Amino acid sequence: MEGRTHQSARITRWKTLLAFAIIYLVWGSTFLAIRVGVREVPPFLLAAMRFLVAGVVLYVWMVGRGERSPTGRQWMSASLLALLIFVFDYGLLFWAEKRVPSGIAAVMMATIPAFMALSEIVVLRTQKLTVRLATALLIGIGGVGLLVSRSLGSFNLGGTPIDRTGAAALIFGSVSWSVASVLSRKLPLPQSKVMSSGAQMFAGGVLLTLAAGALGEFRSFHPLAVSREAWFALLYLIVAGSIIGFTAYVWLLHHQSPTRVGTYAYVNPVVAVLVGYLLGGETLGLRAILGTLFVLVSVLVITTTRSKSLKIVSRRN
Repeated sequence: MEGRTHQSARITRWKTLLAFAIIYLVWGSTFLAIRVGVREVPPFLLAAMRFLVAGVVLYVWMVGRGERSPTGRQWMSASLLALLIFVFDYGLLFWAEKRVPSGIAAVMMATIPAFMALSEIVVLRTQKLTVRLATALLIGIGGVGLLVSRSLGSFNLGGTPIDRTGAAALIFGSVSWSVASVLSRKLPLPQSKVMSSGAQMFAGGVLLTLAAGALGEFRSFHPLAVSREAWFALLYLIVAGSIIGFTAYVWLLHHQSPTRVGTYAYVNPVVAVLVGYLLGGETLGLRAILGTLFVLVSVLVITTTRSKSLKIVSRRN
């Protein structure tokens, strides 16, 4: 009996390590996969294919397991969140990665906790602006400023500042995600996290397809001209990034503390920067290092600040 208990504990330990490796490494590497894909596939269309397929798979899987399909009200809520998360956040992320290196894009998207904290303070008034939070927010803003500025006073940062239009799109996406995080607490959604995410991904895929059509992306898309590398990047985003990654995330939420699972928020940008540098040929100068460091310190402080109401909805990387 004791031997079985010990063996079960070892299996659980290995599952835990594997699940953390997935949400750390796989989710961190999806930013480079996006950059590879948008070189040949229009950005909103690429995002549409990713989330439409992943959403259908998760939805069918949950229905097959006997989970109830969302009600009409829940589908409406899922569609609103899908607009904010998958069109305004992910759609703009895919679009921005045609202009911004993948690692830096991940760092910019890591500002989501900062905007969540601001909404807690200014809009919901459920969080007080303490010295700790104010300092963290200023550090995060400073990190973003370093990434887009040409110099710091008389000190030349070196390297090329990131495209400001792309940076603005990423910031807008982060704000949109923070708004979705607030709304998700009030909107009626399926109790099952997997069903809720599947419904939101499916709705997001449909909305992204409509957006791609409105932007004329279908006219510039020629499937036979797309390389195997780009198709593999899309497959990696669907299977590893969305389906396997989110399954591992949900499993961890049931076996580990939310605080420990939430560490992916500041591990993913580091992984993305390193993967972009090592595999994507992206530069890693003083500007990128300092900007990344500032943003991650800000995220670390904000996410470890204790609050009864602070809740950041996970990114479905």
